[in-house]
Amino acid sequence: MTRRGAARGGAAGALLCAALLALGCASALKEPPPVEALGGPSAAPPGASADDLLRRAGAAWARRGGAGADPVGGLAAVREARQLYLEAARADAAGVLGLLGAARASSWLVEHESDAALRAELATSAVQAAQWCQRRAPANPECDYRLALGLGQQARERQSTALDGVDRMIELLRKTIAADPALDEAGPHRALALVLLRAPGWPAGPGDAEAALVEARAAAALRPEFPPNQLVLAEALARNGDADGAAAALDRGDALARARREAGDPDAADWLAEAARLRESL
Repeated sequence: MTRRGAARGGAAGALLCAALLALGCASALKEPPPVEALGGPSAAPPGASADDLLRRAGAAWARRGGAGADPVGGLAAVREARQLYLEAARADAAGVLGLLGAARASSWLVEHESDAALRAELATSAVQAAQWCQRRAPANPECDYRLALGLGQQARERQSTALDGVDRMIELLRKTIAADPALDEAGPHRALALVLLRAPGWPAGPGDAEAALVEARAAAALRPEFPPNQLVLAEALARNGDADGAAAALDRGDALARARREAGDPDAADWLAEAARLRESL
């Protein structure tokens, strides 16, 4: 079973559905285990350097596939990539590339694994990797961004953390927007738009369709050729009563995703699945 979303690797759309769930009251952040304990026992070849492990992880990550594209092989490739990224994080005690890669791979797996317990474990692993990223590089905005996305997934998979997780997620996304709004193809604006669209509104939660449209337009303005930005804009326009604008944005997003699929983008199938879902709901 595939859990699809509207951002790269299917992460930042479905993962932000956490806000739709009953909100819990447990703390979303706990002290993470040592980096050496993330992902289980080390399986790195003796003497492997962090650079070599990162190269191997990148090659495995590139073999991922979305909906309909060898799902078993794609899952295996991302599992391999995740482990190699964690090995790289262990091999370089000061670097963050392994931690960022592990967080990204974990988030992708949450959206594509069928086992609920495994999804919850992976979501927490993404949060923990991003926490260590923050500790190693406090000024790196991608650490904040990956933590925000991980908290969104964790909130959905571990519902007791939803209330605290959504609040922290919004704070981190606003911080990332201030530092690097174009990160991950305007991902901070896109993710914030989704959370504001899908969260309950006041007084139950932070949901705000008008504010979401501002963020969706910002994402589409920064990176208009990135399909998920057009898809979130379509959703935001529809929620604000602009059916014609929503249909036009959806058509743009669908066409862009089809072009990406023709070019071999491994995430295009997930985007097309999201476009189809939106077309049914708008």
